[in-house]
Amino acid sequence: MLGFSGWFRKPHPVIRENNAFFTKFDQSRPLSEYTFVVCDTELTGLNKRRDEIIAIGAVKIIDLRIELTRTFHQYIRPRDLNHTDSTLIHRITPEQLRTMPPIEEVLPEFIRFCADAPLVGHHVVLDMDFLNRAAREVLGGTMANPSIDTMRLAMGYKEARFMDQRCREKLSASYALNDLSREFDLPEFKPHDALEDALQTAYLFLFLVKKMRQGRIRTLKDLYEAGRNVQLIY
Repeated sequence: MLGFSGWFRKPHPVIRENNAFFTKFDQSRPLSEYTFVVCDTELTGLNKRRDEIIAIGAVKIIDLRIELTRTFHQYIRPRDLNHTDSTLIHRITPEQLRTMPPIEEVLPEFIRFCADAPLVGHHVVLDMDFLNRAAREVLGGTMANPSIDTMRLAMGYKEARFMDQRCREKLSASYALNDLSREFDLPEFKPHDALEDALQTAYLFLFLVKKMRQGRIRTLKDLYEAGRNVQLIY
């Protein structure tokens, strides 16, 4: 379990560099001009005080295209290797993690990989809670990257379709990543694998962005506002 030493330490250089990227972050540019990092984490459980990150996967989107050669995937040795309950979900065993690097070594590499990119994730608040708790502990600060939640975008998109008089088909009520991918006829990847889930989310993100750009969504600021106002989507 992570402690509280990071709350009082001087921020690591990688945190200072990360925070500097976003001191004057411009959200007004067209979406195609941004690099996005789509990420996912695998955890020992969902307890934000006790559980830990055991894998991080990420892929970059540049010019609204998935860059399969620009990926990040690393398993992580947790402080507590006794997490057999979660193994039933992600199939990552404690024995597999015994020789992996600790979060102290992996997190700076991941933050450098993200650089000045907005982060994208499915229910991204959960990933960011765990990433930033670890960052506070081992690096003395948190990541400043703005984040975009594909689950919220999907909710707005489907609500706008339901409201549209031209669209009367029955829509699924599920917002699970795999269910949305099947509903929108997107490529499917192996679930509960950090990199594969990141790729799955990347395809969903691009699908939603493409649909929204047919309406009034042009800039990153527009995309954030669309999550709060479905009228902007069409």
